[in-house]
Amino acid sequence: MDGEHHDELSDEERRRRSEEERRRRSEGEAPLADGEEPDVYADDDDRDEDDDEEDGFETVTIEINGLSLYTRHGVTEAEREIGQRLLIDLRLDVGETDATVTDRVEDTVDYAEVCQLVALVAQQRSYKTLERLCSAIADRLLGDFELEGVWVKASKPEPPIPLPVDDVSVEVWREAGE
Repeated sequence: MDGEHHDELSDEERRRRSEEERRRRSEGEAPLADGEEPDVYADDDDRDEDDDEEDGFETVTIEINGLSLYTRHGVTEAEREIGQRLLIDLRLDVGETDATVTDRVEDTVDYAEVCQLVALVAQQRSYKTLERLCSAIADRLLGDFELEGVWVKASKPEPPIPLPVDDVSVEVWREAGE
C-alpha cells in the first residue's frame, strides 16, 4: 500500500514540476534547478492578471463596424454644406460584465443605443477634422456608458482629394479616466 501511495505522490510531484516549468517558460523565468521544488503554495495575490482569465474571468469587447451616416464634416465649405457619407467603426472595451452569466442586455452595453448616440454626436454639429469628430464620439461614449476604453474610426469613402483612393480614415483610442 505504501508503494502505491508513493507512486501517486511521485506522479503528483511530476505534474506540479511540469506545471511550474510551463509557467516559468511562459513568463521568461529560468527553469527549476535540479532538486528545486515548485512553489505550489504561493499566495493567490502573486498571480498575474493572465491567471484570472484561466479562472473564468472574462473581458468583453463589443465591435460595431460600418455604421453609415450622412454628415457635414470637412475642411472645405462644400463638404460642410453639401455633406457626405461617413463610415464609423467602434470597439468598446466593456471589461467584465454580468451579461456573460445573466444573458440580460441590461447587464451590458446596448449597441443599438451606442449607434443612436454616435449618430447624434456625428450629426448634431459639423467638425473640420475627423480627429475632432472621433474624439467627440469617444468622449460621449465614455461619459454615457460604463466602458474601460473605446476605439473610434471614422472613414470617408469618397474624400474630396484629386487622387483616387479607396477611403481616408482617422482612429482615436481613449481609456476611461483620460
